[in-house]
Amino acid sequence: MYIPKIYALENLEEILEFIKKYSFCTLVNQNHEKIWATHIPLLLEKTNEQLLLHGHISKLNEQGKLFESNPSVLAIFTGPHSYISPSWYDHENVPTWNYTAVHVYGTLTVLSYEETLVSLQKMMNHYESEAQSSIRFENLSKKVQQEAKGVLAFTIAIEDIQAVKKLSQNRDDKNYNHIITKLEQSQNNQAQEIALEMKNNRKL
Repeated sequence: MYIPKIYALENLEEILEFIKKYSFCTLVNQNHEKIWATHIPLLLEKTNEQLLLHGHISKLNEQGKLFESNPSVLAIFTGPHSYISPSWYDHENVPTWNYTAVHVYGTLTVLSYEETLVSLQKMMNHYESEAQSSIRFENLSKKVQQEAKGVLAFTIAIEDIQAVKKLSQNRDDKNYNHIITKLEQSQNNQAQEIALEMKNNRKL
């Protein structure tokens, strides 16, 4: 990923928190003919100093047929983003876009059925913990749990992470604050989220 140095996000803990918060990603891999992508949640786990991502796709998904022949994958995580108008500066400039994105490169390993059940349990219980009326995986009927036979579960051993956080860091305080004001006035929720991120990034 092209990352100008001023926008490079290198704090690992911040990157990992971003992955946890915006866990719905685009999983990409390829064969000799085409590039494949699927939009799925991936659950981050740290075990024995190793970073893993848990995920699964339907066995009907053609992308899964490539996993064993080419296990190298890219997971793209993105957060809120917003257009930045050149009219918000006190000088002539060009339009741009503010955003944060994380690219995770790794090697995928397909799980056995028994391992799939464990992975699904971790994922469901994690996301259900945020639900108002949560249901735990282990409380599902055996019949429902057997639906796991229809998914292809996997882990991804993380090998490289590239992250960019483009939040107008190249602007002076006056223009930076004016951009925040304009974003806060927007009716777009993502623009307002970017405004908050900009405040946190410069401790305003």
